Amino acid sequence: MKLYGIPNCDTVKKARAWLTAHQQEHSFHDFKKEGAGAELLAGWVARLDWQTLLNKQGTTWRKLDPARQALVVDAASAIALMQEQPSLIKRPVLEHGERLLVGFKPEHYEDLI
Repeated sequence: MKLYGIPNCDTVKKARAWLTAHQQEHSFHDFKKEGAGAELLAGWVARLDWQTLLNKQGTTWRKLDPARQALVVDAASAIALMQEQPSLIKRPVLEHGERLLVGFKPEHYEDLI
């Protein structure tokens, strides 16, 4: 299992704590330190809708100029923006085999174990 996110994000902290409490081995990918490559994001978008990955509810999106927001119209433009500003990726993202979960809901994580 691999968990992607930002370590100081409360939702990521909850997911990491849940995985640890349930003795689930996992590695952590820190978007702030390691970034989010175009290949990784394109792979996720191929499995999920790009709108599922792009966090339009957060502060980072709200701080963007409306003209910049308007340029996000498809997967390619969303990937470019998320690569440029990884804080725009909904967190956490959990990869487990072929499964890919975005956000943290304990009941969804329960399905993994």
